Amino acid sequence: MILLVDDEPKIVKLARDYLEQGGFSVVTAADGKTALAVARHERPDLIVLDLNLPGMDGLDVCRALRRESDVPIIMLTARVEETDRLIGLELGADDYITKPFSPRELVARVRAVLRRVQGGIHKPGLIRVGDLEIDMNGHCVTRAGEPIHLTRGEFSLLSTLAQHPGQTFTRAQLLDRLHGVAYEGFDRSIDAHIKNIRRKLEINPAEPHYVLTVYGIGYKFSDEV
Repeated sequence: MILLVDDEPKIVKLARDYLEQGGFSVVTAADGKTALAVARHERPDLIVLDLNLPGMDGLDVCRALRRESDVPIIMLTARVEETDRLIGLELGADDYITKPFSPRELVARVRAVLRRVQGGIHKPGLIRVGDLEIDMNGHCVTRAGEPIHLTRGEFSLLSTLAQHPGQTFTRAQLLDRLHGVAYEGFDRSIDAHIKNIRRKLEINPAEPHYVLTVYGIGYKFSDEV
């Protein structure tokens, strides 16, 4: 199943017709919030995502999807600036097509991306946020392709937070997650681990983007989209 996201009815009809003629089933959405809801409910094999959407734009949708899914994404955009394309690819888009486009090319690109996925390009258990990747199965973290060396306790903390973006964990809850890994017996040991994670993970540890403090309570992984 292909999820086609575009707010231009003529483009949706044209692309849908060609995709269905190519043997794909297609569902559609005309805005970013609807696209996220459909993606979560239908679990498509691939998403064709317009960059210029009303409300939540395509980059925001891509960012949100990459927090929870490895679904292949092809960006569809009228923007020609290189920075827009690069941002989309850095956020985890697999390919992009610039409008006006050939519907036959769209079908060919969809097939090519799906072949790559079937070849094992996408891995389960991989959390992507911008240029940050957390491999839950391999117990490793990279940023912009460069490995970030975390201790077992630090990785346990980070993975706990990253699997639940936006959810606040108290120090006591996080300490429970570390019991038997890096247990030190007092809540403030969590602060030391978080400080070390930020030092290794964040571009500017003083202004963290990923691991955020919820004052008076604990910590959370950013849920910004």
